[in-house]
Amino acid sequence: MSDTTDITPDTMSDVEVEAAAESAEPAATAADETVPEAAADDVAVAGEETPAAESDDASEPADSVVADAESEIDEVLDEDELFDEEAPPKVESPFDRPGRWYVVHTQSGHEKKAQQNLAARIASMGMEERIYESVIPMEDVVEFRNGKKVVVQKKMFPGYLLVRAHLDDDAWYVIRNTPSVVNFVGSGGKPSPLLRREVENFLQVKEEGAPATPAKRSKARLEYEMGETVRVKEGPFADFSGEIVEINEDQLKVKVLVNIFGRETPVELEFSQIARL
Repeated sequence: MSDTTDITPDTMSDVEVEAAAESAEPAATAADETVPEAAADDVAVAGEETPAAESDDASEPADSVVADAESEIDEVLDEDELFDEEAPPKVESPFDRPGRWYVVHTQSGHEKKAQQNLAARIASMGMEERIYESVIPMEDVVEFRNGKKVVVQKKMFPGYLLVRAHLDDDAWYVIRNTPSVVNFVGSGGKPSPLLRREVENFLQVKEEGAPATPAKRSKARLEYEMGETVRVKEGPFADFSGEIVEINEDQLKVKVLVNIFGRETPVELEFSQIARL
């Protein structure tokens, strides 16, 4: 039976202790190297599950898109405000004003006098809240006098006056008994209010708040008639005379049959080139 002897650092020699220490170092080094690799793997896995860095980068483009959209909305709003500022003022039709429009027959040539008399009666009898205004419809007329074009203002309906009123019995009495007023225009002796198209045709449409004013229309009121004999005043056919066979009101021209070398030839002339004999 052999004896068993325990080996302890106390019983080992210095050489044996150093040898044991050297053999233990590689194992420790290997253990130290494996731990960082495992930790790195854990970090990598954790990075895949929670990509915080990628989330931050993705948020930047989203914020940029939102900012661009808000900028475009602001531009659209600015354009709308600019459009509103440049929009034309609202236009009011005379038909939409309080009351209704009526036609009043006046004495011939006394339209202005009837209008003045009515205004005085409205003021003296306190009828401003029932009888609002009166208008003499006027228009610009193109006439040719002595071969020259002249624009003059004429009454659209001589002998008539337009009155806007809330026509009850009192208002009717005041208007009907105004000096120079003959009667209302209507059927069966009852005043007939004008339709919208008639009001807007007779009166100009003005900006809101402006008083109604007579409509102004340009048209040719001719001093010549078909079949009338006229003299050519100027041009290659000056001093020739002939009969009017055609009148062009739009172009303000006429065709005159001029006798040239025994033959009647139609010649187109302007109104200013002819004159009555």
